[in-house]
Amino acid sequence: MRILMTVVAAVLLIGGAKAETIRVGVTAGPHAEILDVVKKVAAGRGLDIKVVEFTDYVIPNQALALGDLEANSFQHEPYLKNQISKTGWKIVKVANTIASPQGVYSLKYKKLADLPEGARVAIANDPSNGARGLMILALHGLIKLKDPANVASTIADITDNPRKLRFVELDAAQLPRSLQDVDLVSINNNYAVQAGLNPAVDAIAREAADGPWVNILAVREDDKAKPWVKHFIEAYHSDEVKAFLDTRFKGTYIATW
Repeated sequence: MRILMTVVAAVLLIGGAKAETIRVGVTAGPHAEILDVVKKVAAGRGLDIKVVEFTDYVIPNQALALGDLEANSFQHEPYLKNQISKTGWKIVKVANTIASPQGVYSLKYKKLADLPEGARVAIANDPSNGARGLMILALHGLIKLKDPANVASTIADITDNPRKLRFVELDAAQLPRSLQDVDLVSINNNYAVQAGLNPAVDAIAREAADGPWVNILAVREDDKAKPWVKHFIEAYHSDEVKAFLDTRFKGTYIATW
């Protein structure tokens, strides 16, 4: 009887244990969709994830640094490093998540070779994503950069622009709207998907999948060794999430684990 009561008490204790809750910031769209799947997997590991959506790239890191989030999942490492260099935020990468080869789009032209002299090209106005757009153009021979591997390249680093392309720098979230107004747009994949574009089909050129732009999970430096971080990573790096990526995004977002 005593053994039975001990077992029952243990079951009740486990059943009544409260799951640890973390708030994870994501950008609306694919990252939010993926985190909804991660949330379900994590619940089975005793981790309750509250998904917090944002519409820009700055606030998720600011909110994490200020303690309004425990983690975020929306950015690549070059972007995080650039933010830290400006702010001193104590934020660190704890895992890779997905690769998402970015593309350039046009409503007027079907291939880059068709771009006329003086074409207007829209890129992101933040340093890392602006560089990403320039690097796609350099990869496909439209421009040359001082250092083709420099993930902080700017328009000032263009050393050859034979077609005299004219660059327009816009907030990353606004780039899909500019498709009507310019000749070519470099759009981050989460915003492209939100706008109804399929990067694997609609982009007229894309970057290589093995570049420096793999997305990451980030937490505050003081939290990186906490047990919930391990559980969060395991939930993200699960078979369920990989299967979701394969069926939902079909090559637009690729598991890196």
